[in-house]
Amino acid sequence: MRRSLTITAIVGTVVLGSASTAGASPQPAPPPAAPGVSAGHETSAAALHGWGDPGRVEEFNGPLDDSWNVYDGPGHADKGRRTPSALSFADGIMTITGSPKGDTAGMGWEPGQRYGRWEGRVKAPASDETYNALLLLWPDAEDFPVGGEIDFMEMMDHTRQSTNIFLHYGKDNDQVAGEVNIDATQWHNWAVEWAPTHVAAFVDGKEWWRTDNTDILPPRAMHLCVQLDWFPGDAKGEVQESHMLVDWVKQYPYPTGGEGGPAQTEGAPDAGTLLSSQRAPSGR
Repeated sequence: MRRSLTITAIVGTVVLGSASTAGASPQPAPPPAAPGVSAGHETSAAALHGWGDPGRVEEFNGPLDDSWNVYDGPGHADKGRRTPSALSFADGIMTITGSPKGDTAGMGWEPGQRYGRWEGRVKAPASDETYNALLLLWPDAEDFPVGGEIDFMEMMDHTRQSTNIFLHYGKDNDQVAGEVNIDATQWHNWAVEWAPTHVAAFVDGKEWWRTDNTDILPPRAMHLCVQLDWFPGDAKGEVQESHMLVDWVKQYPYPTGGEGGPAQTEGAPDAGTLLSSQRAPSGR
């Protein structure tokens, strides 16, 4: 996932809703979901854009099945450790805890597919500067960078008031990127649509980023990964325990026999921002 960015153009920022401010009145808790309906479904991209039934659903109500590859080994860039012990489950919520020593967790939902839609409901309390929360697509062939990478929810801002997207491509790990301002300490639905003609990102059903450059799209099947990654080089003093909470994730097939995707949201960026190849991979 990052760091050492050399930015060759200004990153465009989309503002959705308002950021939280000190002293703001607490928001009432949302009503519980109807039986059999995921929390927040009414504001999901799937519901608002008619994606139909998912091919796979994980509600985190019990032990993970064999479709999940929970990492157990060195952390991102060999810093810290990814360990299953950093995962916990309660009341249908999966929590990843990042410790002051860099013990954290990540997991892949395998196998993937070529083209499709993925969506997850996530919140991440304000964290230590060293922890980034991610939903991303990673190549099944484990051939990064040529196999691509789509970090469609990368929370680099430790206050969780802005979230980034990075699409990696090519043998030199080039990228396009974007940013959205939204209070990610609250529950939101983050989604990506990967089609033969584009990649688009959504939050709470609103498209906030898109690229139509087919030359940079991934060449092969990709699968979803959920990660809380540690960057000790960002530490300012003692590292504080940090968390990422996931309510559910879903995978949808991409429709055949036509475009099938939603129209671009008016005012959304049309091509992201080009970055140099100096950004380290987020993935595995």
